[in-house]
Amino acid sequence: MVQSLGIGIGAGLVSALLFGVLLKATPLAIVLYLLAPLPILIVGLGWSHKAALTAAATGTAALAIFVSPFLGLGFSAYLAVPAWWLAYLALLGRPGADGSLEWYPTGRLLGWTAATAALAFVAIAVIASPNYDTFQSQLREMSGSLVQLQTRGASAPENPATPDQAPPSSPGAGASAPPAGDQKAEVADALARIAPALATQGLALLLTLYLWAAARIVQISGRLPRPWPDLPSTMMPRTVLVLLAASVILGFLPGYAGVLGMALAGSLSAAFALQGLCAFHDRSRGRPARGALLFGLYLILFVTQGIALFALTLFGIADTALNLRRPKEGAGRP
Repeated sequence: MVQSLGIGIGAGLVSALLFGVLLKATPLAIVLYLLAPLPILIVGLGWSHKAALTAAATGTAALAIFVSPFLGLGFSAYLAVPAWWLAYLALLGRPGADGSLEWYPTGRLLGWTAATAALAFVAIAVIASPNYDTFQSQLREMSGSLVQLQTRGASAPENPATPDQAPPSSPGAGASAPPAGDQKAEVADALARIAPALATQGLALLLTLYLWAAARIVQISGRLPRPWPDLPSTMMPRTVLVLLAASVILGFLPGYAGVLGMALAGSLSAAFALQGLCAFHDRSRGRPARGALLFGLYLILFVTQGIALFALTLFGIADTALNLRRPKEGAGRP
């Protein structure tokens, strides 16, 4: 017990150091910052969730005392507590009917990973901007800067006409076309509206990757208590579909309730995309051209820069709704 707490303290200090180097704002600092949740997840999966909770508390206290209370609170809400929570869920187990230990299903764990990403985003948003109007104005400012950056090259013509060469304006042309500034403002407002969904999509994918990587590291060391699950068979329960529908409705509400709805819709869409990927792996098992099929899928994902994730999301939603993927009990898998 004392040893695991000591390991938790060490892991918390390492995680806090990796998180704190983000203040350097260098490419290496960003890479190290992305590794910050791993120490907490590793001690949580390899020792106990109490060691992970100790690591989270230690890292939070270290940043709050030696850097700033705000940074410590942000570390706790955005990375430390989510990492502890996921490690806790991953090692949940209960005795089965045959006396064996039944581990927490990977489908439910994936759903909780998405929900954790949404809650972490809203928590850090409230911590950074308790006033919703301030938060929204910051989102609009960032979105406007992004739109301006993207349209800067397109707004300047390659061969601008001189005043003598300027084409005559047709009557009523100014009334039919809205000003370019208004169009940019509308695009920026729309981007600010969906920004929480886009942010939590990435965070849900990262948390899933962190959990997988930490579990692999602990498994290699021989300390992982649960056997390695059959990841391609991962499927979230149908209650997650209800949660997805509720998040879409919640996203139309004003204030941080709407932010939570958008964030949850984004993180759940990422989780369903991952389930769609698992379903593709599952249904292709035993097929002669499985290697070529998987190579083609990942190539499409790479070439389209993630656009194909939308198709995988729909595939994952259909997989949960129809439940047609899994073979009947006793049919077995190749």
